[in-house]
Amino acid sequence: MRRILGIDPGLRVTGFGILEAEANVLVYVKSGCIRTEGKSLPTRLGVIVRDLAHVIAEERPTEVAVEKVFVNVNPNSTLLLGQARGAAIAAAVLAGLPVTEYTAGQVKQAVVGGGRAMKPQVQEMVRRLLNLPGVPATDAADALAAAICHAHASSGLGAFAQRSYRLRNGRMLA
Repeated sequence: MRRILGIDPGLRVTGFGILEAEANVLVYVKSGCIRTEGKSLPTRLGVIVRDLAHVIAEERPTEVAVEKVFVNVNPNSTLLLGQARGAAIAAAVLAGLPVTEYTAGQVKQAVVGGGRAMKPQVQEMVRRLLNLPGVPATDAADALAAAICHAHASSGLGAFAQRSYRLRNGRMLA
């Protein structure tokens, strides 16, 4: 059984979600948010690393899925988000875990079926796919969605795409 930690990095709020995957069955384990508001940048990054390291030690995931940073209108915001993402990845790598990255479009496609889905759609589909009693918080839902995306991408037909297989003239090439 695989235990996947999904991370939705953010400088103010970093979402995390853990699920177990075996064959085509996904089971919710835990999710939450790491909040770093009101602190200096180095302190915020330290909180992200420390708290994710605690989650990793407590929950013992076997692999990690992280959402890639998208470039937005404000370059400064993109740089800050990139630093938060780096802190999250550092926590996973320091624990010796393999990290796979997915774009927001890939995550939304895997969970909702469309790469331009809105956050409430992602929250609702995460709730349905994991049979949760309520809708998870936005950042936790995004993290769980990354974990779901990874579970699907690394098994079945999704594994072909991840391994860079392609078809040419009807034949599969590596």
